[in-house]
Amino acid sequence: MIIQYFTDNDLYKFTVMHAIQKLYPWSFVKYEFMNRGKTAFPVGFAEALRKEVNHLSELKMSKEEKKYISKRCYFFDPVFIDFLEGYQYNPEEVHIEQVGGELKVSIEGFWYRTVLWEVPLMAIISELYFRMTGAIPHGVEERAKKKALSLKEIGADHSEFGTRRRFSFDVHDKVVASLIENSGLSFKGTSNVFLAMKYNTTPIGTIPHEWFMYHGALFGYRAATVKALEAWVDVFQGSLGITLTDTYTTDPFLNSFTLKHAKLFDGVRWDSGDPFLFTDKIIRFYKENRIDPISKTIVYSDSLNLELVAEIKRYVKGRIHDAYGIGTYFTNDVGANPLNIVIKLTEVKVNPKSEYLHAVKLSDSPGKHTGNEEEINLSKLTLNLK
Repeated sequence: MIIQYFTDNDLYKFTVMHAIQKLYPWSFVKYEFMNRGKTAFPVGFAEALRKEVNHLSELKMSKEEKKYISKRCYFFDPVFIDFLEGYQYNPEEVHIEQVGGELKVSIEGFWYRTVLWEVPLMAIISELYFRMTGAIPHGVEERAKKKALSLKEIGADHSEFGTRRRFSFDVHDKVVASLIENSGLSFKGTSNVFLAMKYNTTPIGTIPHEWFMYHGALFGYRAATVKALEAWVDVFQGSLGITLTDTYTTDPFLNSFTLKHAKLFDGVRWDSGDPFLFTDKIIRFYKENRIDPISKTIVYSDSLNLELVAEIKRYVKGRIHDAYGIGTYFTNDVGANPLNIVIKLTEVKVNPKSEYLHAVKLSDSPGKHTGNEEEINLSKLTLNLK
């Protein structure tokens, strides 16, 4: 069984689950697996994946996990924590098909339930692929140590974000242990709740793209940012204050990022496009709104490596607080080619009886747009994007 712990999942899935339960308990959604790298999966992969998915129904949150979440995730109320203790995955929500080397996976059900599938399902697909193709990891701890020492030397605050596309749980575990041992105070935590508990470090995560995608689908693309941020604040009251900007690209986001939200949120996350242009744009935005950029944070998180982190670090020095969320480069840099895969929200409806609406994601990198093509074009037209 690849996923052996209920909290072997990223914090952001639990935070958005909490918000969904509070505000949209009747919402019904679909997610789809997207194989961006066109990887051919081996014969029998779908059957092996189905077995792993079925196993997840046996997972339950342990007393130790509940105690940790109650202590460290201060933004969750006791009702939600009790709900997590009783939560059980339903494998019937996951649909799996394989034709030749092509793998098709979709998820459908109440949003407050299905939201937890994305990260463990991707981790299973990744680890299972490397198992079935006979890949062997090399230099796990040595590479992690070298990266940790380098990041420490340049003073780059960093967190580990690599659950979804990791080589394996074992590699992930060893990487986090090495980062904690070698990074010193530069290491700020991990997105993986179980490993945060195991190593007594900080669980990291805030707002995902799907939160904005849902609001864009239901309320329109011009209203998506304000609606999504207001809803988040209603639930978390100022906690979890790093927001993504690129769900419908950064310029429309900043046009809707009110002074209230700019002051309330601790900062923003760069997840696509040019990091240097993004940095200039964000600093200019804060200055124009009479906010000292040094009081805010940019979390850089798109396809980072040591060279890019060092380059960004030099560029932003003394201008704004910077931090780095590093994923696959930490957890799947072991000699294999990581899978280029995602699972994205594709359709939403306010309740099971209503009609589905398309949910799409744009990006500051055009090649990363996802969703129905006609709906993507509609969102771009609505937002006056080329």
